[in-house]
Amino acid sequence: MKLEKTTAQNSYRYGWLLKRIFPYIKPFLGRIILTILVAIPLGLLDGVTAFALKPYMDYVIGQKDLIFDWHFIHIDLKYTLLALILPFAVVIFAGIQGLLRYLNEYLTQWVSQRITMAVKSDLFTRMVNMDTKFYDENTSGIVISRYMNDPQTAAATLVDQLTTMITSTFGALGLIVVMLYSSWRLAIVGVVVLSIAFLPVALIRSVIKRTSNQSIVIGGSITTNINETYTGNKIINSYNLQERQDLKLKEQLRNAFDVSMSLIKRAAWMSPMMYLIASVGIAIVLWYGTDLIIRGVMTAGGFASFVTSLLLLYKPVKNLGRTLQSLQTVFVSLCRVFELFDLQPEVQNLPNAIEMKEIQKCIRFENVNFEYNEGIPVLKNINLEIKKGETIALVGNSGGGKSTIANLVPRFYDVTSGSIKIDDIDIKNFTLESLRDNIAMVFQDNFLFSTTIRENIMLGNPNATEEDLQNAVKAAHLEDMLKEMPAGIDTELSERGVTLSGGQRQRVAIARAIIKNAPIIILDEATSALDNESEAIVQKALDNLIKNKTVFLIAHRFTTIKNANRIIVINEGEIVETGTHEELMQIENGHYKHLYEMQFRNQDKMNV
Repeated sequence: MKLEKTTAQNSYRYGWLLKRIFPYIKPFLGRIILTILVAIPLGLLDGVTAFALKPYMDYVIGQKDLIFDWHFIHIDLKYTLLALILPFAVVIFAGIQGLLRYLNEYLTQWVSQRITMAVKSDLFTRMVNMDTKFYDENTSGIVISRYMNDPQTAAATLVDQLTTMITSTFGALGLIVVMLYSSWRLAIVGVVVLSIAFLPVALIRSVIKRTSNQSIVIGGSITTNINETYTGNKIINSYNLQERQDLKLKEQLRNAFDVSMSLIKRAAWMSPMMYLIASVGIAIVLWYGTDLIIRGVMTAGGFASFVTSLLLLYKPVKNLGRTLQSLQTVFVSLCRVFELFDLQPEVQNLPNAIEMKEIQKCIRFENVNFEYNEGIPVLKNINLEIKKGETIALVGNSGGGKSTIANLVPRFYDVTSGSIKIDDIDIKNFTLESLRDNIAMVFQDNFLFSTTIRENIMLGNPNATEEDLQNAVKAAHLEDMLKEMPAGIDTELSERGVTLSGGQRQRVAIARAIIKNAPIIILDEATSALDNESEAIVQKALDNLIKNKTVFLIAHRFTTIKNANRIIVINEGEIVETGTHEELMQIENGHYKHLYEMQFRNQDKMNV
């Protein structure tokens, strides 16, 4: 699946989204409930100041004592005492609200970060188990953006927005209660007007979905460009491509700006629209409230309390509007996250897969056909048998299908038709883990991790002993190189091992393959990028690696293939010739003979 073809089609199925995210919420449900319980009084306390205004205006300013009788409850407060109590009460409640706000923020962030961590962890587990085709189809930028940014937007923001919504909702409810307490007539007017102010929020859902999807694609392209600039810095400098990369990024940033502004252009009018509607409501309240005071239906203190509540109500209502808008973005990101969870690798274990032990007889290709893209054949009717302990060399023109044959053995891809069998068992019937445990690979450009040389080698077999490690180092001819390193085998490598030469990286990779001690070895042009001196050392290391193994050699150098038991000539996806060097050289106008004359003869003379 190409991740840039994002649809987020389930982003408005809120029940479905809640069901999918609930397993991540469930472990922290207690803290989430506590957060909600804190958010409720936090919101309700917004109305304390407005509530206090009515008795303050009516009794303190009006210089009247507060007398309250209800059943057995009798309160008689002097207005002078009330003048002292009310300000202190407002300050105390403000202090309590501040404490609750801190607790709410801490709990919200704690839960948000834990949920985000869990989602990212599970998504990364899915990502590392995706097959090679997934990485062929998707750029690094879009993968990083989808697997890291979306969970951050979705999981981290979700709890925060929900608690904000709860706080704002109860803040609004508290103020509405104060408004009802002050005047139910005016309260009806205020609530109706503010309800109308919410209508614009529902109108921009589709815009948010579309622009959010576009943003993730553009963001992925920007990340890819930065990754390529970092990785390809030597090419950029040697070909003076700085301006090209710069212009490319500027264009991507312009596109990101245009997409962002298209959302803002449609969403920014919400705030002034809500403000205008709220202002109309306030105007109606002022007109109607004045009439009520003149007619003696309500007191000036009640009116002051009501107007203060109405003005304070604008903030939580505005926050609710923003929160609902933000939640739409969260739901789109959340939907994209679950799209990633629903991805399945094309290459995976069959339900009743068995463990592969060791190769006993042979590896056999039977009528194997393969296509990377439908309708474009890469391999055509490949029939080949490699006996245990045999070394075969795959040669041919570039793009002929040599590496593809090697990539099918560890099931980086599955054959389009036909089968590959080890000891008469189709490799699809083996678990991927056990199949790949029996295969060691050395590539032309081997990847080294940004850790120590020791750890890079031990990746081949984490359970290897120190003696195994030293034997692998010796067999890979790494001893002299390690003596020159500042910390020897414990020297930290930079990203991708770029501080090592090509030959040094190859020998570390060979040591990794040696310590794995797998019965099947695949060498994919392992010496093609090296100079003659480096190749000679690496070739000695390779000779130690392939001893008593079943080996696939893919090479452009005669020194690598001359000692193979058989040479398989691949041309345009078909096996056209098979035999030893001497046998193939006897074929007049043969493909191998022509290849030897064109590519291998000079190498052969140089090594005589």
